[in-house]
Amino acid sequence: MKKWVKVCISSLLIMSMLTFIVACGKEEAKTVRIAEVTRSIFYAPQYVALAKGFFEDEGLKVELTTTWGGDKTMTTLLSDGADVALVGSETSIYVHAQGSKDPVINFAQLTQTDGTFLISRKKIDNFTWDMLKGSEFLGQRKGGMPQMAGEFALKKHNIDPHKDLKLIQNVDFANIPNAFLSGTGDFVQLFEPQASIFEQEGKGYIVASFGTESGKIPYTSFMSKTSYLKDNKETVEKFTKAIQKAQTWVEKNSASDIAKAIQPYFKDTDLKTIEMVVERYKNQDSFATDPILDQEEWDNLKAIMKEAGELPKDIDYDTLVNTDFAKKAAEE
Repeated sequence: MKKWVKVCISSLLIMSMLTFIVACGKEEAKTVRIAEVTRSIFYAPQYVALAKGFFEDEGLKVELTTTWGGDKTMTTLLSDGADVALVGSETSIYVHAQGSKDPVINFAQLTQTDGTFLISRKKIDNFTWDMLKGSEFLGQRKGGMPQMAGEFALKKHNIDPHKDLKLIQNVDFANIPNAFLSGTGDFVQLFEPQASIFEQEGKGYIVASFGTESGKIPYTSFMSKTSYLKDNKETVEKFTKAIQKAQTWVEKNSASDIAKAIQPYFKDTDLKTIEMVVERYKNQDSFATDPILDQEEWDNLKAIMKEAGELPKDIDYDTLVNTDFAKKAAEE
């Protein structure tokens, strides 16, 4: 009996030692807090990275918060409420122009076109842009990338947004769909899936894509303060690598498979609608296939901002864009 007890005790000691060794050998996951500007299927690669465990594979634990609006997202980042912000690249220019001592740097691009669509209250079989003249247009927030890209598209079709139509810009981002439902505007500029949902319910009809009109731009990028990138280089490298994996996965897989992967992040949207939206974004190349934000895209962004009268100063590409992490991830 005593011999059996000794064997049991020895076995327990060995098991405890093995558990201790395994625990010591396992590196604790590094937490990265992301503040996303909105919850949108437009950001599908980010949700794929979460759903497929690409962040976990890199030893990262991601905490995702939706901050609803560019101003709120940037405020969250600057006040250390987040480590990384997913927001339009124009916000980094605004912050830098205000004389920030810790500039916000774009280090990984997620989307490369505008993600909004033009919705008509009435069904139009043969839409032409001049139909907007004299109409009431419910646009996005002044100074935000959606509104600037929208104005760029209008001017491209010889429409002065401030003279040829009644432009409404005083509605908060989150309330724009409800404002349209309540009767404001003949046309509205909306993100997905709201655009497709309106169409399915007969409350609005998609007549054009601002994404195909405005060209390639760093519409949404991951960015962090300079100090964070400097102090957390390895973490940012792993983060960017996970995003690259997700972008490659999205590029190679069908809209159906992508929809199934990201559905947990859109519980109020049916799978068929998610798939339709993903297919629409894939067809217009909205999802960047790698996280590299290139010079041409940056210059196009500034041109759109300048055209809208919102470029506070000309900021060089190298000042607010760091492609080191993205290029390394793309190579690997």
